Amino acid sequence: MDVKKLTKLGLLTGLALIIFIVELRLPDIVPIPGVKLGLANIVTVYCIYSFSPAETALMLFSRILLGALFAGNLMALWYSIAGGAMCFAGMVLLKKAAGEKNMWFLSVVGALLHNIGQICVAMLVLKSSTVIGYLPFLMVSGCIAGLFTGICAQLISSRLKKR
Repeated sequence: MDVKKLTKLGLLTGLALIIFIVELRLPDIVPIPGVKLGLANIVTVYCIYSFSPAETALMLFSRILLGALFAGNLMALWYSIAGGAMCFAGMVLLKKAAGEKNMWFLSVVGALLHNIGQICVAMLVLKSSTVIGYLPFLMVSGCIAGLFTGICAQLISSRLKKR
């Protein structure tokens, strides 16, 4: 990896981290645990289309690790890694099928997979399957948030390509 690409990835990681930390400070939209906008995913979706899978994974997992450290919540690290890994894997696999014109679709799928990953970790941590009752609410909110972040990523990507 050349210095220019590494610098871009570092800046994008920093941007995603800033967005993540700012979003933590916003009040909860709904009183359901795990429901959030996931605005840092805008950067992840952009990177899926602009960098290799290995480079995107480096950015994503650096942001997840640093986010957990800066937020002071290491327990959330496991939820974020599971959700991030499932989201990342699904988006990489569907990238070609979705195409660059459908970043929003890829983002919705990523958000749904992220929620499934988090529920799986919650079931393991709590040793209970009752948390699966949250899944329908997380799926609806994931579709809405994924659509929003995907549209944002698509707009940013098209603007950056014009430059």
